[in-house]
Amino acid sequence: MAVDCGSEVSFSNEQTITVYDSSEWAQRGFCKNCGSHLFYRLKETQQYFIPAGIFDNVESFDFDHQVFIDYKPAYYSFANDTRNMTEAEVFAQFGASND
Repeated sequence: MAVDCGSEVSFSNEQTITVYDSSEWAQRGFCKNCGSHLFYRLKETQQYFIPAGIFDNVESFDFDHQVFIDYKPAYYSFANDTRNMTEAEVFAQFGASND
């Protein structure tokens, strides 16, 4: 689960963060000390997606969509109603290629 945080994101202790180019269009950020995943960032827009577990106050978040729903295992289902996006819909929305 990740939170769309837009492009205006800053981190304290940025020197402890390393960034990996995970594809032609996105990067992933990790803690250099422990390896924890800190963010997923789109290169073109600098839009950050940050794991929900990093935040202290998650009660205000609205779980409103799921991505890559065509890869969802059959053994789980969330109770609330969400917008469900397939792989093709995700890549179309962000203008990226899944090749």
